[in-house]
Amino acid sequence: MAHYDMLVIGSGPAGQKAAIQGAKVGKKVGIVERKKFVGGLCINSGTIPSKSLREAVLFLSGFRQRNLYGASYRVKKDITFEDLLFKCDHVVKAEQEVVQNQLIRNHVDYIVGSASFIEPHRLSIKQDLETNEHSADYIMIAVGTEPSRPAGIPFDDTTIIDSDGLLALKQLPKSLTIVGGGVIGCEYASILATLGIPVVLIERRPRLLEFVDSELIEALQYQMRSIGVTLRFNEEVTAVEKHPDGAVVIQLKSGKQIRAALLMYSSGRVGATKGLNLESIGIQADERGRLRVNENFQTAIPHIYAVGDVIGFPALASTSMQQGRHAACHALGLACDASTHLLPYGIYTIPEISMVGRNEDELTRDGVPYEIGVARYHEIARGQLIGDTVGMLKLLFHSDTRELLGVHIIGEGATELVHIGQAVMALGGKLDYFIDAVFNYPTLAECYKVAALAALNRFPAIACAPAV
Repeated sequence: MAHYDMLVIGSGPAGQKAAIQGAKVGKKVGIVERKKFVGGLCINSGTIPSKSLREAVLFLSGFRQRNLYGASYRVKKDITFEDLLFKCDHVVKAEQEVVQNQLIRNHVDYIVGSASFIEPHRLSIKQDLETNEHSADYIMIAVGTEPSRPAGIPFDDTTIIDSDGLLALKQLPKSLTIVGGGVIGCEYASILATLGIPVVLIERRPRLLEFVDSELIEALQYQMRSIGVTLRFNEEVTAVEKHPDGAVVIQLKSGKQIRAALLMYSSGRVGATKGLNLESIGIQADERGRLRVNENFQTAIPHIYAVGDVIGFPALASTSMQQGRHAACHALGLACDASTHLLPYGIYTIPEISMVGRNEDELTRDGVPYEIGVARYHEIARGQLIGDTVGMLKLLFHSDTRELLGVHIIGEGATELVHIGQAVMALGGKLDYFIDAVFNYPTLAECYKVAALAALNRFPAIACAPAV
């Protein structure tokens, strides 16, 4: 049995950063990972593979150039699943090597096995041929999540799959029905529809992604319909059956029946905490397997921390990294000033969406007076150059102070572009910054200036002070 200053369970973004932070200050740190490959869900079956698939689809389908060369434009006429996975495999292996090298350089022990608690400071590590025990002063739980599989849905991983099952298919489906219009459902619906695959998306709410600015969602829904996604709102699934002919039949509460060649049931995710034996040490997960923590990510037992998707919202790789660092710093008595009030969101639909700060619904609810400035990509030379003429950037400013309150973007480069607004907001910037700043031409960043000028028209005119 070895003793560590810190043991981390899980090698995803949160676990990696917690372990490296501990190792950077000379502590003995180990990561326990049940799979042989590092990276957790993020690198191996979630974020990186799905975004690699998206990039491969965008390139091979010629989607980005269709506004320039016509809707029939293709880089490759007959796209196979092998074509798409070639890109995924390359990126996944490269990312695995990056993380492995980071752990080796920082002398973090990588322990393959399934961890469970024996005592609050002691873990059992079950491996293929043996079981070992290790102890630690501090333990970080960073096990992430797994797809929820509701009882009554006959998952077979072939024609009825969960949200992790798409990348394990042998070939592209002839058609696809997705139950659940969350982030994952929307991303996969738009990605596969871009290839020309008929997609039906079933959502029980009246619109997609209710936490996103409504104007952006209207644009997204329009775009999804234009590439062949059928949106079924206010619908609930009551039964799923697999017929002898191989088709899947989805029965809806409204009485409708939908036949599909492939069904992806995407009903959220649950914390992967089942095998940790947490009850034996007095830690209780909620009904969805998530762990409750305080502002420093400590569980009910102060030396045991939980970080990343396993603690729930916001469940982003970027925030998970920050949480891992913060928790490690707190455990080891290091200063850690983490800016968590401005979290950028990235949704990799086609087109992509990103946002930071507050939206119109929140400002209206809280009685905050605001003005809007909008820039559309078709007004920007760069938008014409890249063939994206439907994108838009919306800025929200306080009516009295002119302070920037929110940034909402849909279109090419949205997840990169949002960080300009994030930085300005973090420094308390106002509308005047964008008016006075000079942006490269032609760039999408010009949208900030155009949107700010549009917002300026809504403010009372301010007389210029005489020159001194």
